[in-house]
Amino acid sequence: MSQWNKWIAGALGWAMGGPIGGILGFALGAISEDGGKSYRPGKDALPNDFSAALLVLCAAVMKADNRLMKTELEFIRQFFVRQFGAEITRQRMLLLREILKQPIPLAEVCEQIKHNIDSSSRLQLLHLLFGIAAADGNVNEDEIKVLKEIAWRTGINERDFMSLQNMFVRDTDSAYKILEIEKSSSEEEIKKAYRKMAMKYHPDKVQHLGSEYEKNAQEKFRKINEAYEQIKKERGMI
Repeated sequence: MSQWNKWIAGALGWAMGGPIGGILGFALGAISEDGGKSYRPGKDALPNDFSAALLVLCAAVMKADNRLMKTELEFIRQFFVRQFGAEITRQRMLLLREILKQPIPLAEVCEQIKHNIDSSSRLQLLHLLFGIAAADGNVNEDEIKVLKEIAWRTGINERDFMSLQNMFVRDTDSAYKILEIEKSSSEEEIKKAYRKMAMKYHPDKVQHLGSEYEKNAQEKFRKINEAYEQIKKERGMI
């Protein structure tokens, strides 16, 4: 594919699929221009809307501290393998490497996500991004800043953000923050909060995203249950 065709692919993606489509279109154009290597557009599955959003925001989080390292790409690859398997990972990493070369218009990307992806899927997306940020064992301040901006721009409120953050960045009150309650909450308030959070984060809420995201949805749900069990044990609740 010629240099002109690369830009045409990006322009068509932008027109037909918003800023995310433009970024993905340019990445696909760059891969094709390079001979496609091991990527086969006619045979390999392209990302759906959610997967495309994840790839673009993943790049934004990786670029948060203005440093791109080979070790970071390896963390992402291993994370994708655990979540999606080797074949999907191979496809996504080719796209991600091209997306990382592009500037990410975060405000426009988040606006597209806010208006085209349902609230449960947006929470799932942020949970995945926290997992990626924590892949090296640490979520630094620059990453937190970008994740906060993503949450705010995609319509995720502060309580939900703090709940998800405390699944990865733990402190003494994390179990309460995960359930979005105060440490002074009564037993009845704790039980009510757990029922509410269990319903909000139940894996069935995002089953429409496909089986490749099932493992992450179950992990998120497990953390809600673990937080509740920890509080019950500390309080001696039945």
